[in-house]
Amino acid sequence: MTKYVPHATHPAIIKRLKRANGHLASVIKMIEDEQPCANIAQQLQAVEKAVQQAKRTLIQDHIENCLDDALVGAKGSPVTAEFKAITKYL
Repeated sequence: MTKYVPHATHPAIIKRLKRANGHLASVIKMIEDEQPCANIAQQLQAVEKAVQQAKRTLIQDHIENCLDDALVGAKGSPVTAEFKAITKYL
């Protein structure tokens, strides 16, 4: 297993996930309060998108800052570009 190395994007990812966590708590409350299912589904979609974006940012950052160094030893390699391009399908 590789050593944990914090990246510049980590604070923003943490902030996004904390916001999503609070939003998820609100969705749970909506269900408990018997809000309309369409409203709940809409809010769940927002939570899902926030988590998905956090995941995408984390993976792209890892590719750029960790895998690139391991593969080539220099940033901006063609291999890294291919990895970054395919992560949009995550």
